[in-house]
Amino acid sequence: MNMQRSVVTSILAVIGIWAAAAFVFSRLADGNMATSGWLLTIMVWLMAWFLVHNLAAMKFASRFTSIAISLVIPLIFGLTLLFLWEVITRGLGIPSVLLPPPSQIAGRIASSTDILAADFQQTFMKAVLFGYAMGCGLGFAVAILVDRSPFLRKGLMPIGNLVAALPIVGTAPIMVMWFGFDWQSKAAVVIIMTFFPMLVNTVAGLSASGHMERDLMRTYASSYWQTLFKLRLPAALPFIFNALKINSTLALIGAIVAEFFGTPIVGMGFRISTEVGRMNVDMVWAEIAMAALAGSIFYGLVSLIERRLTFWHPSYR
Repeated sequence: MNMQRSVVTSILAVIGIWAAAAFVFSRLADGNMATSGWLLTIMVWLMAWFLVHNLAAMKFASRFTSIAISLVIPLIFGLTLLFLWEVITRGLGIPSVLLPPPSQIAGRIASSTDILAADFQQTFMKAVLFGYAMGCGLGFAVAILVDRSPFLRKGLMPIGNLVAALPIVGTAPIMVMWFGFDWQSKAAVVIIMTFFPMLVNTVAGLSASGHMERDLMRTYASSYWQTLFKLRLPAALPFIFNALKINSTLALIGAIVAEFFGTPIVGMGFRISTEVGRMNVDMVWAEIAMAALAGSIFYGLVSLIERRLTFWHPSYR
């Protein structure tokens, strides 16, 4: 009975949200919106808040339904934020140079798909993916060497922490001077940014297995590599995937910032820096939206793989 009541109230809240939002958009005038429009905007926000709270409190027997609701909740929240952004920017008459409304950004995305596709290919498909794979791969390989050698553990790890603390605005111009203005220099920056998080997390993960498990492997006369692949690496997977998720965002940030210091006339960072100078802020937000979408999908894929491989971890039980 309570479940049926929650479903009915949720449906009514959705209908109320759409009706109020449609009325607000029909009366929305740039810089001059009536008081009733603002009251309806507040009502839309409160109903969306109630809807999200109601959906989050529901318990479903079907796993598919639970997953679907977990996706619907952030979608509703995000659409509500976009609605408020649109109403506030247009209702208060905020200049588009300061903050363009989402509708203007969407129009820019629709009219600039060729430019956005070229920038995405230059920055993400070349610099980010190559630098991410190389940085994480090298960090993992060096972590195995560090685990084998106490000398490297005591000598390399402090240096690694020092290099990881270097600001990207200091290393990016040097990489451009060394590797040129094309995507290779941005990939080099990404490698530097992703190498040490993977190194530190993998080394910590290799020490996560318990002493009892290691003693058991020794009683079976297991070699180092047998213990590594059958015990220590599986136990280190949560740490490794933690580094992979951190690096999935660091890689994109590093590539975009590196393009501020020299790049061909293509790339997400290049487009952001040049369009800001031209006061085309809607194009800047279009690039930001594309970067946010690409980074979110990349992070989600890594998280999905983590869930598949570490289903045994207590956090997923």
